[in-house]
Amino acid sequence: VQLQASGGGLVQAGDSLTLSCAASGRTFSTSAVGWFRQTPGNEREFVAAISWSGGSTYYADSVKGRVTISRDNGKNTMFLQMNSLKPEDTAVYYCAARTSYSSTSSSYSAYRHWGQGTLVTVSS
Repeated sequence: VQLQASGGGLVQAGDSLTLSCAASGRTFSTSAVGWFRQTPGNEREFVAAISWSGGSTYYADSVKGRVTISRDNGKNTMFLQMNSLKPEDTAVYYCAARTSYSSTSSSYSAYRHWGQGTLVTVSS
């Protein structure tokens, strides 16, 4: 699976933004996928994950209630809708996919495939 994230940009605190991740490859529709983010000097941080069927979602406490992860298997695309953005949400956001039929995970090491990242900057 090859992944390409897009949709990042500069927004103001309180704004909304939706990230997209387009996937190529036949296994996307059977892979749990997730979003992570990273700031300079820090480890990659889990944001959200969704099961291969879309039936289960999982969020980091820091974004719960403000973020929604979704997917469209017919279009090989996943999304991260972010509302009420805060300056501390500023980071490079990465999409990632596990191997087929694996469960969702918040662990960076559980994901095999990664997109290139898209920068989200939230100004105060």
